[in-house]
Amino acid sequence: MLALSQNANESSVELLLGARSGNNDALNQLLDRYLPRLSRWASGRLPKNLRTMLDTGDVVQDAIISALPHLSTLEVRTERAFWVYLKQIVRYRIIDLHKRASRRPMRHEMPEDVPTAAPTPLEAAIGAEALERYEVALDSLTKEEFRAVVLRTELGLGYKDIATELGKASPDAARMAVSRAIKRLAVEMKRLQAVSTLEQSRWKYDSENSADAGLGGTGEDLGGGD
Repeated sequence: MLALSQNANESSVELLLGARSGNNDALNQLLDRYLPRLSRWASGRLPKNLRTMLDTGDVVQDAIISALPHLSTLEVRTERAFWVYLKQIVRYRIIDLHKRASRRPMRHEMPEDVPTAAPTPLEAAIGAEALERYEVALDSLTKEEFRAVVLRTELGLGYKDIATELGKASPDAARMAVSRAIKRLAVEMKRLQAVSTLEQSRWKYDSENSADAGLGGTGEDLGGGD
């Protein structure tokens, strides 16, 4: 069994290992670390029919508690993978609650099969590397645009339901709102990708120049010794 200290600087992966081995202190540290972040992330993702009945923090906490029995089988090696997993179970919980509230067949079930650390349909569609850009770009949208994208791409709502959520006059109006929001999202993601590519090019250029400078200095030293 892995014994962990109560050091606040321990990585989430170390804390997860401790929680899996029955360390309640490690589990409590994980919850303290991620519940506020998950609540902020989930804010605005709850449909109206759930916001009137449930608090975002309660939804997040219920999702985490539902996943606790599965910690022993969860295999993650990085903080990012664990963060992706947590967002996944909260997203599935929101979808599940919305389907229950709407009394429709559930496309996603939370228990018995809690999601693994594998990519969600959204992550698989846009690629793991683009997911971070997606969320950064999403935060740059207006509140209505944010909800239009989330309701359609993450929760999979139809345009009739989205019209109700956004206060639009018709499903066609909701479709137009979603289309505009996704176009803005795509433009911002493209901009972020260009910035990332430029930064990588600069890093590569600086690295190559540093290596060349080191080789040059070695050559001068060798020449001086002759």
